[in-house]
Amino acid sequence: MKVEGVHYRSIWPAADGATVEIIDQRWLPHDFRVARLTSREEAAVAIRDMWVRGAPLIGATAAYGMALHMQKDASNDAIRETWRVLHETRPTAVNLRWAIDDMARLLERLDPGKRAEAAWRRAREICDEDVEINRNIGLNGFDVIERMAAAKNGGAVNILTHCNAGWLATVDWGTATSPIFQAAAKGIEVHVWVDETRPRNQGALTAWEMAGQGVPHTYVVDNAGGHLIQRGQVDMVLTGTDRTTATGDVCNKIGTYLKALAAHAHDVPFYVALPSPTIDWRVRDGVSEIPIEERPGEEVEQVWGTDEKGEIVRVRVTPPATPSGNPAFDVTPAHLVSGLITERGVAEASAQGLSALFPERASLGD
Repeated sequence: MKVEGVHYRSIWPAADGATVEIIDQRWLPHDFRVARLTSREEAAVAIRDMWVRGAPLIGATAAYGMALHMQKDASNDAIRETWRVLHETRPTAVNLRWAIDDMARLLERLDPGKRAEAAWRRAREICDEDVEINRNIGLNGFDVIERMAAAKNGGAVNILTHCNAGWLATVDWGTATSPIFQAAAKGIEVHVWVDETRPRNQGALTAWEMAGQGVPHTYVVDNAGGHLIQRGQVDMVLTGTDRTTATGDVCNKIGTYLKALAAHAHDVPFYVALPSPTIDWRVRDGVSEIPIEERPGEEVEQVWGTDEKGEIVRVRVTPPATPSGNPAFDVTPAHLVSGLITERGVAEASAQGLSALFPERASLGD
């Protein structure tokens, strides 16, 4: 994807060959800034404090975090400690564990003197694989949008999104946005209802992405989704996911479940776009088995924005004496999901549907 005509990924090796650069998403959509990560600890902070967001990008950042530390200490103890430090940053997104498990398995088989180079190489591969996965998700999701456009005789396909499952949440292309970008590039008329996604307002990132790629869109508050669906102004809901169970339950940003309920009540298709590393083959019941991250209450109590001078400021929106709860995710049961758009095709949201597309991985959950 491009920012003011220049192609960017969300994370990349710096020119010095020893550090990593990221788009620092804390400042978007108000200011585009690049931050440099020089250590495992800085990578952990970037993940925990949401300089980077989105399950695929969290995994890629964790992989580079492992590579950064191997330059300083490539011992077996360092591998285990780095795994622990990175794993503790965000408990819900399964891509993080997938990435650091993958890195640890590779590095533990090698002599310590070869680990740093191998870690950097594998982190780059994980990023390249993510780009290709998301490109293919886009191609498979395009088919869904194309069929909807045909059913509307070429009329605009109205898509409701939740959270940010765009290229900023991955290394490039995005998951839920990839089909949208593919459709727009191929001449299908689309319009995106971008909901704000409180409390972190990741919808503003999706809106920034849509504006950057020239895709027609409208920013709405979270609670407008049900109203729009009820009035027939939404043709499909398309979200991403931070963890999907082997049976098709979907864990995503808080508020996703409400969108799924509204879509189900009005027979509007509810699709989820996901890369296969987001599938947790060990988990079958999302509601009871997936840990839901409880984030700091200040995210609910305060919001970032720009003032009349264009300066980025943070303001409080709640009474100081009022406590705040902040569950970051919810779980949408598989029976509410119309289909799971993966890099290998569109699967039914069920154990049978997922295992048919990924038979070699489904056995891991046995």
